[in-house]
Amino acid sequence: METAATRSKRLNAKPAKLGRDVQARLGQQLRAMYDGVVNDGVPDRFVDMLRKLDEEKDDKEKGSAA
Repeated sequence: METAATRSKRLNAKPAKLGRDVQARLGQQLRAMYDGVVNDGVPDRFVDMLRKLDEEKDDKEKGSAA
């Protein structure tokens, strides 16, 4: 069970800082993991869905403007 004193110490503790070398390594690993996802682009079915939604939005805006 946490006491008020230990809770106070935990809340007032300074956040741990990572060295530049650790930050750089993490960045490299994250890029390696996610570059493929970013480069894959948006699947055609999502592009079609977004296009249809845009068309529906345009139709509604034209209908309310008339």
